Amino acid sequence: MCENNRVWAPNRRRSSAVSRASMLVARKSNVGLENPSFIADDQLPMQEVHLGHSKDIRRKSITYLKKELEIDYHEVDIGTLYNRYGSHPDSGLSEDQVRRNREKYGINQLTPPKKEPTWLKFIKTLVGGFQLLLWVGGILSLIAYVTQYIQTGDPPPDNLYLGVVLIVLVIVLGLFTFYQEYSSGKIMESFSKMVPSYANVIREKKLQSINATDLVVGDIVEVKFGDRIPADIRIIECSGFKVDNSSLTGESEPQSRSPQCTDENPMESKNLAYFSTNALEGTAKGIVVATGDGTFIGRIAGLATGLDSLETPMSREVTHFVIFISGVAVFFGVTFFIIALSMGYEIIAAAIFLIGIIVANVPEGEGGSKLISKSFTHISGLTRLIMLPTGLLVTFTVVLALTAKRMADKNCLVKQLHAVETLGSCSVICSDKTGTLTQNKMTVSHLWFGNKIVSAEIGSKDFEKDESGFISLARVATLCSRAKILPDQDNIPIAERKVNGDASESAIIRYMAQMIGNIEDYQEKRKKIFEVPFNSVNKWQLSIHDLNQQNEPRYLGAPERIISLCTKIAINDTVYDLDERWKKTFNDIYEEIGGMGERVIGFCEMMLPADKYPKGFQFDPDNLEFLKDGMTFQGLVSMIDPPRPGVAEAVQTCRTAGIKVVMVTGDHPITAKAIARSVGIIAPHNETVEDVAKRLKVDVEEVDPTQCTAAVISGTELMEMSTPELDEVLKHHTEIVFARVSPQQKLVIVEGFQRLGKIVAVTGDGVNDSPALKKADIGVAMGISGSDVSKQAADMILLDDNFASIVTGVEEGRLIFDNLKKCICYLLAANIAELCPFLFYIVLGIPLALGTIPMLVICLGTDILPTISLSYEKAEGDIMKRPARNPDTDKLVTGQLISYSYGQLGVIESAAGFFAYFVVYAQNGFLPQTLLGIQTRWDSITINDLEDSYRQEWTYYDRKQLEKTGWTAYFCAVVVCQWANVLISKCRRVPLHTKLFDNWVVFAAIFGETLLACFLSYTPGLNTAMSYMPLKIWWWLPGLPFFLVILLYDEARRFLLRNCPKMLWFQREFYY
Repeated sequence: MCENNRVWAPNRRRSSAVSRASMLVARKSNVGLENPSFIADDQLPMQEVHLGHSKDIRRKSITYLKKELEIDYHEVDIGTLYNRYGSHPDSGLSEDQVRRNREKYGINQLTPPKKEPTWLKFIKTLVGGFQLLLWVGGILSLIAYVTQYIQTGDPPPDNLYLGVVLIVLVIVLGLFTFYQEYSSGKIMESFSKMVPSYANVIREKKLQSINATDLVVGDIVEVKFGDRIPADIRIIECSGFKVDNSSLTGESEPQSRSPQCTDENPMESKNLAYFSTNALEGTAKGIVVATGDGTFIGRIAGLATGLDSLETPMSREVTHFVIFISGVAVFFGVTFFIIALSMGYEIIAAAIFLIGIIVANVPEGEGGSKLISKSFTHISGLTRLIMLPTGLLVTFTVVLALTAKRMADKNCLVKQLHAVETLGSCSVICSDKTGTLTQNKMTVSHLWFGNKIVSAEIGSKDFEKDESGFISLARVATLCSRAKILPDQDNIPIAERKVNGDASESAIIRYMAQMIGNIEDYQEKRKKIFEVPFNSVNKWQLSIHDLNQQNEPRYLGAPERIISLCTKIAINDTVYDLDERWKKTFNDIYEEIGGMGERVIGFCEMMLPADKYPKGFQFDPDNLEFLKDGMTFQGLVSMIDPPRPGVAEAVQTCRTAGIKVVMVTGDHPITAKAIARSVGIIAPHNETVEDVAKRLKVDVEEVDPTQCTAAVISGTELMEMSTPELDEVLKHHTEIVFARVSPQQKLVIVEGFQRLGKIVAVTGDGVNDSPALKKADIGVAMGISGSDVSKQAADMILLDDNFASIVTGVEEGRLIFDNLKKCICYLLAANIAELCPFLFYIVLGIPLALGTIPMLVICLGTDILPTISLSYEKAEGDIMKRPARNPDTDKLVTGQLISYSYGQLGVIESAAGFFAYFVVYAQNGFLPQTLLGIQTRWDSITINDLEDSYRQEWTYYDRKQLEKTGWTAYFCAVVVCQWANVLISKCRRVPLHTKLFDNWVVFAAIFGETLLACFLSYTPGLNTAMSYMPLKIWWWLPGLPFFLVILLYDEARRFLLRNCPKMLWFQREFYY
């Protein structure tokens, strides 16, 4: 049987959380949970499963790994284990038994997951989302080129260029994306690094060193300080043995081990040491109870590598956009297919129109077919990337990469580009406590001496350093310590100096050094002559010092153990008998400080009589007779891992932003609750059901849970909840703390929030956090204290381990979502201007207003720089004061955005382009009415005497030169309109003048795109090759009136949005 040695723990009912959850469920439905026929499989209590050892684990699915493991090898009599595994404490296993146990329980090795071939991962980066549509466009462009080649023998190269550009673009960006990805195999590699190489084992009565992978269940192993535990072991015997469980449980202090079972929960019991943890002190002998996949760490590895990563919100937005835009493309394609048929085109020609609009490609050339020779003679393989701008894939990649770099400068290192926006979309943050919300450094918080509790803050006005009560307490705390401040740190503040010792003693010695000065001299004058280190059995530490020819013992330890050694208590300069009145005072004070979630240590001392213990007396640690004489209690020192600076403000910012911050920790519920209150996760005046029950002096079951917004739930309580009960707790309570939770339970919590439609961010630094980090929408690992496993499982790494940096990441994520909307709006506006020349060519029969290469230059040239510049835009107002984005309704691309870009800005830009086009043609003799219906004769290579409006004759060559001049004019008019477009894209609601000059990159981009347009138009040779012609300077002017129209139109739109909130239809239709 287990003995529960936990001293400071409230009398919490195990069923309290389950009871309140059941009450919440009962309020939601008249159907009770008493009838088993109403309970689904996933609603059964979360611990109802029993798994064996590693060979069983490998046969289980990921669903089983998520369940809590029920074991008994920490509770049963040690003799039962020897019989179960055929072992003996002195002789160990025989070789035959080793073979049988290996066959039955498996080897001590983590099973690697099935790896996806590298080539397949690369292929996946080439065919997702935008890439697939671009592949279709590129391949069809090449098919069109080959078809033209077969028909004409000398096709223009436009389609070839287009196809090659699209395919190369997809491959290059695919390589970049592939480089960013990390495989689950790397997580397993990190787990593998934790496995020790060798183990000391007793077999056939001989102590031998073997490869750790050869260990089997039942082996008797010996470990000492500095070793890594080679398997899960049950302690048989030990001496001062302590292990580091921080990576598994989140407990930052060394954990003492003992042969006794101290808790029915195996993670709480002190008689187990876990695979891959480090031995920090002492020695131990134990029996192997689990190996490989059957170990605690093996189950975590199985979860972390077996879980499928969720599609990121940005990936879902891209998918939605592709489907949306493809639907629009199909609509336009089918519409003009019908129009082409009604105009008398052959069905093949109409089908070409359909393909041209959907995948933005129209073939060109002369040849045998009637279609090619008449309908599409010399149409330059028009790239009408109307529904999916070619530059959008480039823009997404570059903008996300730039934002990732900006986040890295703010201590948020993003491993996957799509994770940049995910943090901005999150509605729940499940945060670890130690090292994330707190400093992961124990600090003295309160003192009790002279019958008063005082703050231990340096410079506190609660007490004076020369008070006798403090002097006595400081004397014991300074001398009865094994911690030592490391040398050569004189230029470092005392509070920051490194100390050789455990966390609690280090905190005390730093504090005393700040209060009393040079503690090395203080200790040297009171030389230590004997000591008994702290151990889990005694729960106290003793040191004896030589002082004025007398030996003086001093103790520190667990307060309840220290007070049991005392018969007197010192209150300042007066010593009282420790009677029942003082014992009650002590218990009240202890409970008050313990209730703050702080670790409390008691101190006492006594003077040994010189005649009985003369100088040079040899003390025996097994025979300390003076303990019976009674000590004098001096006081208490309490410590806590304090919150990081700025965390409380960051939590409040999250609240304002509509983000629920949930603490999920392996620490004690009392400590977790205290920290949660101190950082604002639980508001000061909000109560849990336990708080209400305590205030009203009633049972927890009598409290109405709907009246409490806060909840503190232990891992034991969570185990007893069904899925509907957990869902109700997560939905109803706005302030939640989960304490003493296992890795499987962290996973259950994350899945619970995701079941409710939340986007979940999880922070963690230990191996135990890796399954939750992998399952979360975005996992955030700690860069300083985080284990390699957690960093591999995460999507983002906090370089400073500070929760406040997460809030910075949330703000950047929200900002990039807004800026991507602006980028898309800017890019799509030019699409209609690119589509209309093709449509007017077909419907009105005018010469083509814009060719393939100028179109491609807009998509991949002039539009790219302004689009990227929008990623540098600052927020419009405080984006952290609006609710978290609803991924189901607040989409990246909406009908309003499409309407605004295509139906409003696109129409204006098209008008600008055609105005410039008609100006050029008119000044060269072709008035607009003359151009209507001229397309067939215009494109005929056999006609060299085509008359203009003034009866001048034009050869085919001259017409084509004029046509390219028209293309250039149209192109430049669109560029001028895009100046206005990028300026208005800076703001969706606020006046332009408020943000006009807050992003100089936009103006640099405008200059860059204009310079590129001039370079292409006026560079001899290049302009000919790229289908451009030099423009007269006044042919740039037709676009300027439309530049002003766009600015004024959008300013009016934003004015009405701000000042007419009651015009709901306008707000709904004109705000994108």
